[in-house]
Amino acid sequence: MRALVHQNPICSSFILSDHCNKTRNFTNLPNQFSLYFFANERDCSIRSRRTTSVNVALDSGAIDQLGLLEFDIRNPAISSSYRNSKIPKPNQTLLDAQARICTGPTQTRPLGEEQAHKVLDTILKSATGELKDEEEVSKAQLGAFFAGMTIRANSFPEATQWSEGERRAMNKFWPLLVRALPPEIIFIADPEGSIMGGSIGPQYVGNGTVEMRMAGALREVLAGGHLGYEEVHGVLRDVLPLNSEDLESARVSEALFSAFLIGQRMNIETHRELKAYCLAFDDEHGPPPVADVRSLTHYGEPYDGNTRFFRSTLFVAAVRASYEESCLLHGVDWMPPKGGITEEQMLKFMGANTHLSPLQAKKLIEDKDIGFAYISQREAHPSLFSLIGLREHIKKRPPLATSEKVQQFVRARGREAMVSGFYHEGYEDMLLMLMRRRGVHAGLVVKGEEGALSMTTRPRSANASKGLPVNYCSGFRSLSTASASEVDGVSRESFNLEVNAKDYGFEPTDTPRTDRSVLRNIELGLSALRGEKGPAYDRIVLNAGMVDHLLGCDSANDVATALERAREAIDSGKALKRLLNYIKISHKVN
Repeated sequence: MRALVHQNPICSSFILSDHCNKTRNFTNLPNQFSLYFFANERDCSIRSRRTTSVNVALDSGAIDQLGLLEFDIRNPAISSSYRNSKIPKPNQTLLDAQARICTGPTQTRPLGEEQAHKVLDTILKSATGELKDEEEVSKAQLGAFFAGMTIRANSFPEATQWSEGERRAMNKFWPLLVRALPPEIIFIADPEGSIMGGSIGPQYVGNGTVEMRMAGALREVLAGGHLGYEEVHGVLRDVLPLNSEDLESARVSEALFSAFLIGQRMNIETHRELKAYCLAFDDEHGPPPVADVRSLTHYGEPYDGNTRFFRSTLFVAAVRASYEESCLLHGVDWMPPKGGITEEQMLKFMGANTHLSPLQAKKLIEDKDIGFAYISQREAHPSLFSLIGLREHIKKRPPLATSEKVQQFVRARGREAMVSGFYHEGYEDMLLMLMRRRGVHAGLVVKGEEGALSMTTRPRSANASKGLPVNYCSGFRSLSTASASEVDGVSRESFNLEVNAKDYGFEPTDTPRTDRSVLRNIELGLSALRGEKGPAYDRIVLNAGMVDHLLGCDSANDVATALERAREAIDSGKALKRLLNYIKISHKVN
């Protein structure tokens, strides 16, 4: 199969053909293949063929000069293939139950008696050694499940407390579980002896200083209470990083830590608690480098990716960088619970270096031919990256899923802004609080599809769910040219609105689906950057222009002007050239 991407804007389509010149679909791929880039001033081409790795080259004479890397990836066209195979898989029976009960006070769905019986029987069999390998229930799962049950019993409203079926199942299995489960699990399940009665929970103190502090904090969380900034900050610094390949060697039981993480999310974190998660590891590699640019936007997409719809932010960054609105993206290659398409997967697939340090990213941001960069959490916050396995086993998103979107791995001498996506109502205010805490000049949160930050051209459904609509935006921007540290609340203008793309001349269209296909997502993005008109092109233009306008960027006071500038960056070929330059030069930066 051969695919050609012509940088010349006169060419109007992204051509895919095999040796017989028959059109082929990006979603029908071999399990393993190689991707090659050949780029010069005029064009770029991509070739795919069956092999065991993804290799990258820019032309026949540049391979040695650029020192391009080989990536050993199994089926890199599908987002789920990026999961680390060294992470033990969770028990599916318990995971299904966690999805129902390890959530908020109004979202929780109590288990029926049959499901509760099946879950507790599975836990008992695992504890007595009857289940092995993937069927075994991890301590992290036990911690999350019983934390959910305890918090529901102690503090949730009546509708989401234990069902009669759950109560009958627990009464039946508890005498057996008490004899089979380790002490920390009994503590999580009944910390004060008030739920089941007669347990060892009230006497539990943990093993060692770290676990003692954790147990003390967890008692408050399991009662439905909240902690202060210093308490949360201290717990995180005590425990992390985890050894993801050997959780048993961690400084605290993974059961206690998973109960802590899911418990704080179920209680709905306070501003103080979220601030601790956000700032706890700012100094892990020392102060962030400062890029000599007039403007820098930090993009905080959900780290667990998109599973259904086109993820456009990487291509939006290339557009905005074309007119000196520098951008910094960050994330991971794969993250639960969704395990969807991420910017790192796309960049890795296209051959870019995804192992950049913040200092290397700074240099790419400053590069006049690039102007944007991507940083992996693996390089910037290894302590938080070590939690990926644990996060899969707790099933639901922990507080970190919010705070990690508001990171500042590189600073700027000029104006700074942040953009982030959200889904659940209430978290928009928390994200904006964290952005203000970062001291940026402007902040924007967007309720995009799948909780991502991209606005869509899709018309609002008549059957839209309750709450804030898709394309709802809220934010602030500075009315002063002073440095961010000098801007006070009086100098900021706050706003909120629902963006209707039709009001700005866009025809209503459904968002293109990608359904976990990394290659399909790339095809849509590159076709749009080549000037091919359609829903993907419109989505990129809308998000580039509206973000410029809402953040108060230069020459973007008028929405129509901002949108036209984004179109020109695409139609001239400048945006595509920026992306291709990034793929090449990311391997040369030191």
